[in-house]
Amino acid sequence: METTLVLLKPDAVRRQLMSEIIGRFERRGFTFRGMRLLQLDRATAEKHYAEHAERPFFGELVDFITSGPIVALALEGNGAVATVRDMMGKTNPLDSAPGTIRGDLALELAENIIHGSDSVESAERELAIYFPDGLL
Repeated sequence: METTLVLLKPDAVRRQLMSEIIGRFERRGFTFRGMRLLQLDRATAEKHYAEHAERPFFGELVDFITSGPIVALALEGNGAVATVRDMMGKTNPLDSAPGTIRGDLALELAENIIHGSDSVESAERELAIYFPDGLL
C-alpha cells in the first residue's frame, strides 16, 4: 500500500470541480487518509515547489498555487502514486487523453487543476508539508 498527495489547485476549486475529481478517486477505490481545504502561504508553496526553484517558471507556479483555496488529499491504495498519475493525465491538458482528469476538465497548461506526487519519496515529503500532524 502507498499513500500519495493530491492537490486540487485553485482553478479546480474556483470552477467547483472538487466533487467531480474526488468522486473519481472514490470510485477507483482509494482510501482517504486525509483531506484539507486551505489557502497556501508563499513560504509553504515555495517549499512544495523547491525542486523547481531554479527554473524560470518557479514564480508563476508559486503565484498560481497561492491565488486561491486548494484541497489537499492523502490517498491510499495499491500503487497509489502511479495510478493517480495515470488518472490525472499529462501535465499539458492538450496532450491528455479523454477520460483522464486533465483531459476531461483542465483548460490550459498554466491552470491544469491537479497535482499528484511523482514518486513515493516525493509523496512522503509532500504529505509532511500538508499533513504535518499525520494522517488518519
